[in-house]
Amino acid sequence: MADYDLAIIGGGLNGVSLARDAAGRGLRVILFEQGDLGAGASSATPRLIHGDLSVLERRGFWRVRRALAERRTWLRIAPHLVRPMHFVIPAHSEERPPWLLRAGLLLYDSLSSRNGLPVATTLDITHHPVGNALKRPFGTAFEYSDCVVDDSRLVVLTALDAAERGAVIRTGARCVRADRTDTWRLAVVDRGHRRTITARALGNATGAWAPMVAETVLRQPQPAMAATQMSQIIVPRLFYSDNVYVFQNNDGRLIFAQPFERDFTLIGTVTHDFTGDPAIVAMPGADISYLCEAASRYFREHVTPIDVVRTVSGVNLTLASVRQRDGTTLFHARRREAPLITMFGGDVTTSRLRAERAITKLTPFYPMSPRWTAGVALPGGDFAWDRFDTEVDLARDRWRFLSEPQAQRLVAAYGSRLPAVLGEAKTREELGPAFGPELTGAEVRYLMNHEWARFPDDILWRRSKLGLTMPAADRDALAAFMSDVNDPFRTG
Repeated sequence: MADYDLAIIGGGLNGVSLARDAAGRGLRVILFEQGDLGAGASSATPRLIHGDLSVLERRGFWRVRRALAERRTWLRIAPHLVRPMHFVIPAHSEERPPWLLRAGLLLYDSLSSRNGLPVATTLDITHHPVGNALKRPFGTAFEYSDCVVDDSRLVVLTALDAAERGAVIRTGARCVRADRTDTWRLAVVDRGHRRTITARALGNATGAWAPMVAETVLRQPQPAMAATQMSQIIVPRLFYSDNVYVFQNNDGRLIFAQPFERDFTLIGTVTHDFTGDPAIVAMPGADISYLCEAASRYFREHVTPIDVVRTVSGVNLTLASVRQRDGTTLFHARRREAPLITMFGGDVTTSRLRAERAITKLTPFYPMSPRWTAGVALPGGDFAWDRFDTEVDLARDRWRFLSEPQAQRLVAAYGSRLPAVLGEAKTREELGPAFGPELTGAEVRYLMNHEWARFPDDILWRRSKLGLTMPAADRDALAAFMSDVNDPFRTG
């Protein structure tokens, strides 16, 4: 008998989504991630949960409808991570005519089931707050509803839910060989120790590394794949209205500018073909200039490369023959050979649905429970999406030392599970040492004990984005604190 029903290689969004779905259906699951959860492309997305207007323009009506249905699902199961926002498209005289934008948004609304989000409307931004940050020639804009998401925390909480349903999540574990018979026999180097496990099925969810893993570890043929780099830039905050701007660039692309971690603006996305090592992906200067120029067509404040405080890049895969924006799932099984699922690419919006469909392909091989992930909240998400502000107020009532911005960050990260982080603390001092203005020892310990954080970057850039504001001295103190927590011979 095999040790597990399903082994998964890769701890990005596709991998953890497979683990969550399968564990909830009663399968014995183990997931191996050689680094940190979501350390690749899953933490470099545009951070949008949407139907994608650009797809609508290409007449992908069914894809848009499916994505909008998933948007509704995410609002229901992850209200702390997925937040509704007003998206604003300024009408530009050199781009799509206003009547086309208005008609497109009317169709966009019609493809979405009723979900309580406001429908599209026309704004006179000469007398509206969203116009304050824009250049004067823009007098009309179109406002519609979509959502933003904390992509890296979505990965972690999906893994956490999988673990709470019985999945084994191993970070710092690299699969170095997989032999296929009627079961899979995997050799894994797990934090320096070599071990062997067997599984009845295997999932290759290694993202941009999928071709290399297929060739060197699985030794299985794969179709030709193409790699695409996607990049965004982060600059100091350019506007103070609570909305996302959608800018039409002169090459037909749509560029998004959204509030990011209170004091910053995230601008993206630019994509192009990629060759090379996906572990070493950097944003070219030409792409930085492109996004700066695209934003500067609209914002009063001129955006230049010198304003960029951080770039975010990742690599996604598609089949070379068909560039599928929804991602690709390949399923291979034949007599006397254990099943193999290969999943790569796709956006955040449809990740849950991709995993659900992939795990369903295993039903002929062993019994499992029905599909379930669309109706069950992620950890901390057991409240209605329109009660987010109420949850923030409740947190401030219980922990009176929290400022409103601090409470908003913590509720957005942990939702109703915030008591597991802050406990019964009456003062900030009771939470242990402080690292910068927001991070405390209590939160660090929680992330290490419950969310697989091992190194400072795991906390500063994936469990949070506090690396944007934390001084160097506090980063050093955080590293020392985490090293001490990890030291089995420490005293005290």
